[in-house]
Amino acid sequence: QFVEWYYLTLDRTDRSELSTVYRDQSMMTFETNQVQGTDAIKKKFISLPQKLQHYTHTLDAHPSGQSGSIIVLVTGQLRIDDGEHPQSYSQCFHLIPEGGTYYVLNDIFRFNYA
Repeated sequence: QFVEWYYLTLDRTDRSELSTVYRDQSMMTFETNQVQGTDAIKKKFISLPQKLQHYTHTLDAHPSGQSGSIIVLVTGQLRIDDGEHPQSYSQCFHLIPEGGTYYVLNDIFRFNYA
């Protein structure tokens, strides 16, 4: 459910809702750009191209330790600004339980070049 919501929200022009799943200790790596904290991550979302279309191909989720955290790995393709050729990507999330839901502690995104 998280992955579906995440990409549907990311593909919208208003991505402000995404910052609700990050905390001040959260870290995001987008390619080689690493940011930490809710405000910095929110700015990163704002800096992304306006039109994105994610196509998820695989999704793997595993429990991570006794705290109930979850590691999620997603692969897929991303079309940017109606580009003719979508780019392959992989993204990894480390989800931490909090008050009956989860927040993103770590988020790593990479394009996969052949």
